[in-house]
Amino acid sequence: MNPKSRNLLAKIYSPINDSLENVKSEISNLSKHQIINKEFSFLSKLLMHSLNSSGKKLRPAITLLCSGFGNHNFKNVEKMASAIELLHIATLVHDDTVDDSNFRRGQKTISSLWGDNAAVLIGDYIFATAASFVCETNSIPVIKRFSETIMELSMGELNQMSSLYKLNQTKEKYFKRIYHKTASLFSTSSESGAILSNTDQKTINALKNFGYNLGMAFQITDDILDFIGDPQKTGKPTESDLAKGILTLPSIISIEKNPKNNPIIQFFKEPSNNTLLHKAIENASEKSNISDSLKIAKQFCQIALNEIDYLPENSHKTALTHLVEYVLTREK
Repeated sequence: MNPKSRNLLAKIYSPINDSLENVKSEISNLSKHQIINKEFSFLSKLLMHSLNSSGKKLRPAITLLCSGFGNHNFKNVEKMASAIELLHIATLVHDDTVDDSNFRRGQKTISSLWGDNAAVLIGDYIFATAASFVCETNSIPVIKRFSETIMELSMGELNQMSSLYKLNQTKEKYFKRIYHKTASLFSTSSESGAILSNTDQKTINALKNFGYNLGMAFQITDDILDFIGDPQKTGKPTESDLAKGILTLPSIISIEKNPKNNPIIQFFKEPSNNTLLHKAIENASEKSNISDSLKIAKQFCQIALNEIDYLPENSHKTALTHLVEYVLTREK
């Protein structure tokens, strides 16, 4: 991680360090709790591998930060933040299984070590644990939104699966897909923190929209890094999406510019042709396609900042502005 990103993360976490540590401890204790029960030692092993990751905990951080504009029960917000992170982890376990991925953040995936059956079941277990945590908040709106988010995440993956190697994709279809895949959870992270802080509806809506736009920008930058990122930093190989038949924003922009003799189109017609794959990757990675994609990510970030502009100045708002900057400058 570059010094700028590390410095930004420190500023983002600064107002919520204690609460975030509580979230980390609660998640870590899930696997430790099962260790004492030898009958479920395999469950404990799977949980330890899934939960003890080096992730940045951005989504629970968003929940905690967005609770900073009202008077509330910190225990409820921390419980929700834990649920948000567990939901994220569960989706990663299932995504890795669907994608047949061997590595995640530099470590072997559950499915590669113990098989698809174990991965599906431990993912389900983590989903259920997250749902249990949400119920402890006793907030019907938050419980409802959490359930809707699981539906949307599934819709995003199914949409992507049904779109493989299909060229009839537009920016609008892409935006809808990444909302379901990524931005929905960001939006729920921010909205739930606001709801549980007992703030007013205007602030809840503003923070919900902040999360949505931040999530859209996050996924776009993720798709950019898939082409130009350093695998040592991102923890995954580059150009993996296009090789799997997934059109992301740089590729869609490339096709819009050149819809006739585009190497990406040629590759999708012959997906087993490695020569065409390399030409397609080279085309999508062109500087103009990357810069145009980044420009759109910046537009979403600006909208996110506009949404919270009217909020009172405090350490939580300052951290949210740093979070926007981090999304645009991150390397992984």
